[in-house]
Amino acid sequence: MSGITNEKITSQLAIELEHKFGAHNYHPLPVVLAKGEGVFVWDVEGKRYYDFLSAYSAVNQGHCHPKIINALIEQAKVLTLTSRAFYNDVLGVYEKYVTEYFGFDKVLPMNSGAEADETAMKLTRKWAYMKKGIPENEAKIVVCNGNFHGRTITIISASNDPDSFAGFGPFTPGFIKIAYNDVNALEEILKSDPNIAGFLVEPIQGEAGVFVPDEGYLKKTSELCKKYNVLFIADEVQTGIARTGKLLACDHENVKPDILILGKALSGGVLPISAVLANDDIMLCIKPGEHGSTFGGNPLAAKVAVAALEVIREEKLSEKAEYLGNILRNRLRNIKSDMVELVRGKGLLNAIVIKPRNGKEAWDVCLRLRDNGLLAKPTHQHIIRFAPPLVITEEQINECADIIEKTILEF
Repeated sequence: MSGITNEKITSQLAIELEHKFGAHNYHPLPVVLAKGEGVFVWDVEGKRYYDFLSAYSAVNQGHCHPKIINALIEQAKVLTLTSRAFYNDVLGVYEKYVTEYFGFDKVLPMNSGAEADETAMKLTRKWAYMKKGIPENEAKIVVCNGNFHGRTITIISASNDPDSFAGFGPFTPGFIKIAYNDVNALEEILKSDPNIAGFLVEPIQGEAGVFVPDEGYLKKTSELCKKYNVLFIADEVQTGIARTGKLLACDHENVKPDILILGKALSGGVLPISAVLANDDIMLCIKPGEHGSTFGGNPLAAKVAVAALEVIREEKLSEKAEYLGNILRNRLRNIKSDMVELVRGKGLLNAIVIKPRNGKEAWDVCLRLRDNGLLAKPTHQHIIRFAPPLVITEEQINECADIIEKTILEF
């Protein structure tokens, strides 16, 4: 085994190695990727595919974007990590850039989306005890059924998906679960419990199958949070950074979160980078020694994140996502097959709900899409998410719509 090189690895061998030596915590589509550029990825045998998952919207700027990769290389040559025990010459520059970019006073840099969600929860609880006057250890956070905020014990304590939480208890207390897209459910719970500190919500539920709430839901829930002195916490790890046709999905309704959670495309898929943004009255509730991360805010991540955000602006990727998303949804809705039960989405975060036919489900469609040169992945057995890199062209979107239509009609 020690003599294996990349040149010798076939798809079959790569899959066998992962199966034998890796934990079985994923069920990947059987394709082994070796290269990515822009909207394309290639397998180890050299076959090219359109990437219609974008690493769950981490690769919004396209695979291996030259500007981001150059930033990575140049910074990697001089300084990669200091920990937060010392200052470095890049972090402050990044913090100024990202806070001005999204319009907040302060940023707390972390690595993964789950870490950022955990950070937001800790920050919310701190604020509740210091500013709202909730009794110690009594703060509660309202979450929505169908949510996906990560995989830590505390985060799965907020989930109602048995695949996420079953067998991992005991769980962290302090969460109240309500229906998503139900303004009245939120108001009822806020009225009834003075110990609620925050409302944590995805502007569009990604893992639930691109569940887009009714127009006005974000605005109304944000206003309710203000009315009851509760923090509105937007988890934009998947929906943020141009994916839905605006810089943030909250921007569709001109909602400004009290706490904003970002990840994934913050690095353009190059490094694990996440961030929590808030204004001083919230962020300064956390004092030195109370929260941190060895790698959070490292110079390499700081430099990469600035480049990744510059690409979003320079290439007008929000506007592209808005324009091309409309084209894609129109094409998908015109597929003449009863296998396509529903098409939904915003920008270039879209999904089709698949009605099984002759025992064939979403997984079977994705296998056939792979054979036809396009990679997508099912969620919840009957939904396929379509989220290509935002650098895709109109011609390529139409070509991909042709592939999807041809594939579905094959069933």
